[in-house]
Amino acid sequence: MALANFPPIVLKPPNSSQSLYLFPYLPKPTLPISGIRPKTNKIGVFKPISAALSDPYVLQLAETLEDSIPSASSSPLQKIRDSSSESLLSTPWPTRKDEPFRFTDTSFIKNSKILPIGSPSQQNFTSLIDTAETLLPNLSIVDGFAVNSLSLLSDLPNGVYVGGLSTLNSEAILKRVSEYVSSFQGDLFWSLNGVGAPDLILVYVPEDCQVEKPLHLRYFSVEGSEKVSKSLPLSNPRVLVLVEKGGEIGIVEEYVGGDGDKCYWTNSVVDVVVGEGAKVSHSYIQTQSLNAVHIKWTSVRQESASTYELIELSTGGKLSRHNVHVQQYGPETSTELSTFHLSFGAQMQDLHSRLILDHPRGFSRQLHKCIVAHSSGQAVFDGNIQVNRFAQQTDAGQLTRSLLLEPRATVNVKPNLQIIADDVKCSHGAAISDLEEDQLFYFQARGVDIETARKALIFSFAAEVTARYPDSSIRKRVENHIRKLVHPAPS
Repeated sequence: MALANFPPIVLKPPNSSQSLYLFPYLPKPTLPISGIRPKTNKIGVFKPISAALSDPYVLQLAETLEDSIPSASSSPLQKIRDSSSESLLSTPWPTRKDEPFRFTDTSFIKNSKILPIGSPSQQNFTSLIDTAETLLPNLSIVDGFAVNSLSLLSDLPNGVYVGGLSTLNSEAILKRVSEYVSSFQGDLFWSLNGVGAPDLILVYVPEDCQVEKPLHLRYFSVEGSEKVSKSLPLSNPRVLVLVEKGGEIGIVEEYVGGDGDKCYWTNSVVDVVVGEGAKVSHSYIQTQSLNAVHIKWTSVRQESASTYELIELSTGGKLSRHNVHVQQYGPETSTELSTFHLSFGAQMQDLHSRLILDHPRGFSRQLHKCIVAHSSGQAVFDGNIQVNRFAQQTDAGQLTRSLLLEPRATVNVKPNLQIIADDVKCSHGAAISDLEEDQLFYFQARGVDIETARKALIFSFAAEVTARYPDSSIRKRVENHIRKLVHPAPS
C-alpha cells in the first residue's frame, strides 16, 4: 500500500516557520525510506509505526544517499541499512538545543549542498597516495571505497581477512559478522552512515591468532569542493573489526585529505568486537583539510578479560567530532583511552565518550588532553563513565587537561562519573589553564627565549599521549606533524 494513500498531517506551531510532519499508522510495512515518494525501496521494508515525527531534511538526505549506493550484496550490510533507515524516520537534525550538541554547531552542514561521492574513478592517485610511505600491511580506503590496487595485505597470517564484505566467500565468517552488526545504535550521523555506506569493510582475526604487525587503514579524501561553492562531497566508510577469543591485532586508522583546503565531509563508523581474552590496540590519526567536516563513531564491545587501547591525535577539520562508545560484556576487562586534540585555527575539536561497566573487576583509564591555540578555536570534551550495580571492584579513572593559548579561545569540558556499585575505586579530574608562568620562567632563567619555551612546553604537553603510540614509525610521523604545527615554516 503506497504512502500516498496516507498523507502526512502537517502541524505548524504558532509563530514558527517550521512544520512537523505526523505520519499516520501504516497497516503494512511498505514505507519507503524517504516517506515522500512510493517506489521500490533498495534498503528494504520497515516495521509498521504508529506515529513518528519525521524531519523532512533528514529524509531527503537519506533518500539521496540511498540512490547513490549499489544494492546490498550481503545480508549483514542489508541489516545495517534496514536498522539505520528505520531510525532515520524519527531522528531530527541535531541543534544546539539538544544536550549532546549543546556546544557543537552543525547548522553549516545542513546549509551546505550535500553530494554523496560515488565509486572512485580510475584516475592516478600517486600524487596523493605514496605506497612506500608505510611499511605496514595496509588497506587504502578512497572516499569510502576500499581500493585493493593501492593496498598491501600479503604479510597477514593465514585466516585473517581484510576487505569488503561483498568479496567475502566464507559462510562461517559471514555468520559471525551477522551476530554483531546493528547490535548498537548511535545518533543521526551513525544512521546516515548506515544508509550511505557502500560496503562493510571487515577486519577478521580468528581465534588465538596474533597479528604481529599493525594493520594500517588509510582513509583518503580525494573529492572536494571549493569553499565558495558551499558544497560538501560526502563519504561514508564503515569498518567492522572482529577479533575472536584470544586473538590480538593492532589497528592504525589514518584520515588524510587531498591537496589544499578542500571542503568535504567524512562520516565514518568503526565497530570493534574484542573477544574473550583478546586484545586490540587502536591508533587513530586525523589530519584532514581545515575546511572539512570529520564525524566519526567508534563503538567497542569487550568480552571478558579482553583489552582495548585507543590512542588518538586529531588536528584537522573545520568540525571534528569523535563519538566513542565502549561497553563491557564480561568481567576483568581493561580499557585505556588516550586522546590529544589540537585546534590551531578556527576549528572545533569535539570528543564525546561513554564507557559502560556492567561486570566485576573492570579497569579503565581515560586521559584527554587538548590545546586551543587560536582566538576562534573551540574544543569540547564530554566524557561519561558509568559504573553499574554489578560492576563491583571496578577501578576507573578519568582526567582531562586543556591549554588555552589565546584570550578568546574556548573549551567546554564535562567529565561525568556515575557510580552505582559500592565497592569501587574511581576518580576524575579536570584542569584548564594557559602555560604556567613558573615553567616559562624556568626556561628564561636558563637563557631560552619565551617563544622557544612556549613551543617546547606545548610539544611536551602533547607527548604524554603521542608517546603511547605502539608503532615507532607512526609515533615518529605524529611527532613530526605536531612539530610542523607548533613550529610552522617561515612563509
